[in-house]
Amino acid sequence: MMNRSISRGSGTEAPHPDDWPDSPSPLNMNHYANKKSAAESMLDVALLMANASQLKAVLEQGSDFYLYIPIITLITISLCLQITVGVLLIFIVRWNLNDEQKHWRLNIMENLATGLVFIIVVVNVFITAFGVQRPNRGG
Repeated sequence: MMNRSISRGSGTEAPHPDDWPDSPSPLNMNHYANKKSAAESMLDVALLMANASQLKAVLEQGSDFYLYIPIITLITISLCLQITVGVLLIFIVRWNLNDEQKHWRLNIMENLATGLVFIIVVVNVFITAFGVQRPNRGG
């Protein structure tokens, strides 16, 4: 067995941090997954607000804007996907990760949420590339 302590010059040995009596408890995977999903949900809400703002800007420009239909379509797709991811994250957080019978469902839902987030990012890259500008007022 390997000695995990460090030898000091005075002959005393410093214990390894894992041996300390006051060391933090082991990582609770359910708690960790819930925090991760909550953080992901907050990012989803931030993007949802940005898309709502972009939608408002496009609608203010009116149908005279030459990319009106494509941008409205892309923003609508992004908003629908974000709502879907939000609902998925709610279900993921509510299920207990420690229940091994639900691991395969949670895995599928996590993979689906990750795939949808990737699609949302790609759609938003196109929205940004088409350039949603607010109309100039009083110019």
